[in-house]
Amino acid sequence: QVQLVESGGGSVQAGGSLRLSCAASGYTYTYSTGCMGWFRQAPGKEREGVAAIYTGGGRIYYADSVKGRFTISQDNAKNTLYLQMNSLKPEDTAMYYCAATDRWCGGGYWGLTTTYNYWGQGTPVTVFL
Repeated sequence: QVQLVESGGGSVQAGGSLRLSCAASGYTYTYSTGCMGWFRQAPGKEREGVAAIYTGGGRIYYADSVKGRFTISQDNAKNTLYLQMNSLKPEDTAMYYCAATDRWCGGGYWGLTTTYNYWGQGTPVTVFL
């Protein structure tokens, strides 16, 4: 059974930083065609892809809204996914979710919720002025 547990959310002033972590258990972290990603969902909005990474090959994808500010990374030895978020803006406020799949996530598939078959419970991020 795959379990994903996020941590690291909180409240931060605009311009600040947070690092989210996602501890994965029961997921073979080196699937050559698997991906892990971060999504977010703000109140009243749809869940959107933020970033994703091929767990076996390191190919990385970012949403345009976070490019240059967020960095996704993984520690295979710890089966942990990270999202370093810098220069945070109020519009980054959302519940952030970790997701995993053993399917291909290339092209635009990385940002689709239907690509992923495992989800964490989420960690909240609030950015205030």
